Parts: sequence; structure tokens; C-alpha cells
Amino acid sequence: MGDAVLLLAHGTPDAVEEIPDYLLRVTGGRPLPEAAIDEVKHRFSVIGGSPLTRLTLEQGRLLAEELGKPVYVGMRNWKPYIADVVHQMRDDGVTRAVVICLAPQNSRTSVGLYRRAVFAAAEGALELRFIEDWADHPQLVDAFAERMRAALRDDGASRATVLFTAHSVPCRTVISAPQADANAKPESPDPYPVEAKTTARLVAGRIAGLTPDRWFFAFQSQGMSGGPWLGPTVEDTLTALHAQGVTSLVIQPIGFLCDHVEILYDIDVGFRQFAAGLGMTVRRPESLNNSRLLTLALADLARKGLAE
Repeated sequence: MGDAVLLLAHGTPDAVEEIPDYLLRVTGGRPLPEAAIDEVKHRFSVIGGSPLTRLTLEQGRLLAEELGKPVYVGMRNWKPYIADVVHQMRDDGVTRAVVICLAPQNSRTSVGLYRRAVFAAAEGALELRFIEDWADHPQLVDAFAERMRAALRDDGASRATVLFTAHSVPCRTVISAPQADANAKPESPDPYPVEAKTTARLVAGRIAGLTPDRWFFAFQSQGMSGGPWLGPTVEDTLTALHAQGVTSLVIQPIGFLCDHVEILYDIDVGFRQFAAGLGMTVRRPESLNNSRLLTLALADLARKGLAE
């Protein structure tokens, strides 16, 4: 078969009964409090289940059509598991593959885990080109901007207040690791928070009339496992904007490429309810999902990766 592309995503259970096993995979086997598990079950049930796997498979299908090459999809925390998919690629005769993590902003604790899983499963039998980050890819930025313009069509950017979001991560994961050798070169800080804000800035720059004083950035979906997570939180940001007289807000998550729980529940239910309690309204642009511009961005990454 030769060349192929492998898309990687987080994964999501197919049924609420699978959530405890799924969460154990997410935490690396560390059990969560029963209350946290029940809350995840509740959120999953409210939205009628997560469409992440279905939408990611569709993104893979669209990319395969664009490239004329096979595209595989592997999930880190649920079926189809990365290891199983890589083994299938080997059985299918794939010898070279571009691997694209569907998390454009690079973090050692997220994208890094995907990378390790892929290379471990390949066992040196595949030549892999792993795309670590693509937060500033022009067509990715254009895809988000296209969705935002559609959401602003009625009121216009000059009158809108926009809040860009990305998934939070534990603070400990973005701090340079301590060096055992005092003479060793210190590890560079994790690029994730800078890359997340870079994507937001570039998208805002594509929206005519959206001046810097009209858009903001926050980290969403802080975990339930304890310890400090990156902020500011969306809730704190909504409270601060309310104090400034903002009554209507557009929230666009720029770290997610398709609908799933962190969009359909955290934003569409949780943040809307929180905002309503402040007397504010929240709207959200359509997620990228089957965006043609997203497909073109992925195709560009794949072609360049194979050429290298």
C-alpha cells in the first residue's frame, strides 16, 4: 500500500456504562472520586452521548477523498485504539505515514502522549512523520474565522464581544521540569498556552472590525482531579466581563476541531447557564466538524509531511 495518513484524537465512550473504564484510561489507572464519575456520566447523558468518534471518522473520510490516499483514525483513550489501528496499518502494508494529532496546539502532556503511543505501536516497522503542532496553519485559522463570521453576521464584529477558549491543562504540566544535573540545559516551557493564544489572536485578526479590546481568552474545562489548572477560567472571565457591562458574548473554542462533551455540555449548557445567572447571553459559532477549510489544512499538512 505504501503511504497513508493517521489522524489521532482523544476518544470517547459509546455508552454511559463505559465511562468508568474510559476515565481510568484518561487518568492512567488512577481512580477518580465517585462524584466526579457521576458528573461525567451526567454530562454525557444530557447531550445524548458524544459524537467525537463519528465526526473524527468523517473528517478522516473527507481527507482521504481529498488526498486520494488511505486515512486511518486512532483514539488514545477509547476504540479504535491507536495501537490497534497502527497494527492494522502494518498488516495493510503501509510503510510510511504522516501522523496528525487533531489538537493543533502542542503540549507535552497531550500531544506528547499521542506521539509515544504511535511510535511504540509502530515498533520501527513504519516510517512516521509526526506533526507536533499546527496552531498557526493559515487554513486552520481561516476555518475558525469562517465559522465566526457566520455567527457574527447579524450583529457585526464591531459590536460583538468574543471569548476564545482552549482546554485547560494542569499547571504542573506546563512548568519546566527540574533538572537533576545543575549544569544541564533547562527544559523549555511547554508551548501549549502560547500556541493556544496564538491561534486565538490569528483568528481575531481575520475578523474585520473585531478590535483587540473586544476579544478575550480563557481556558475551559478544568479537570476534577485536584491541583491548580491553567486559567483564567471561563466563569471568572464571564464574571469580570459582566462587571464591565457586557451583556452578550460569543464563545469560540479554538482548541477543538469537532463537537464533543467539552463543547456540547461545557459551553452550550454549563457556560450558558452560568451566563444566564449573570443576566448575560452566550452564543457559539458552529464547530469545524466537516469544514472544507479544515480538510484543506489537514491535506496540506499530510502532503508536506509525505514530501519530507
